[in-house]
Amino acid sequence: METMTLSRADVIVREGPYTRAERDALPDDGRRHELLDGVLVMSPAPSIRHQRIVFRLAVTLDAAAPKTHIVLVAPTDVTLGPTTVLEPDVLVGRRTDFTEIDLPTAPLLAVEVLSPSTRLFDLGRKKELLAEAGCPSYWTIDPTRPELTVWQLTDGQYVAAEVVGPDDTWTATAPYPVTITPRDLLDD
Repeated sequence: METMTLSRADVIVREGPYTRAERDALPDDGRRHELLDGVLVMSPAPSIRHQRIVFRLAVTLDAAAPKTHIVLVAPTDVTLGPTTVLEPDVLVGRRTDFTEIDLPTAPLLAVEVLSPSTRLFDLGRKKELLAEAGCPSYWTIDPTRPELTVWQLTDGQYVAAEVVGPDDTWTATAPYPVTITPRDLLDD
């Protein structure tokens, strides 16, 4: 199996095919381990800024969530098949869809905070896999601007429905009403 490094941020890609069982048997090395169509993608721990955005967004989503929904952060497995296990930065799913170990179906919302090490995956194959699985909403947050792009599933593909600027206030309707201002997700 081939190993290649994509950037100085030490994303390691191992061509497979790998299965969930093989991924789960790997030692804990502090990296996020995801399977994209059997390809093992190992990314480094995210930055503090990235994690603060994830935390603040998760708190905002959780405060607005109905009791029928759960908001979780990575590492939480979204298992879309034996060779596809994703770990969105933030996800929302129906309480009844979760098992004790994962979400074995598409979430209602998946969110990725873009980083240099994972940007290509988050805007590429990972986004495609979530669309193929039927995840109705996918949000990406660019922390350098900060800007929120809201992707809505339309005819099996994501379409950028909204681009929310740093100081703009936007209210989602799906998976439930929640108001977001991108700059409020930052500490600075």
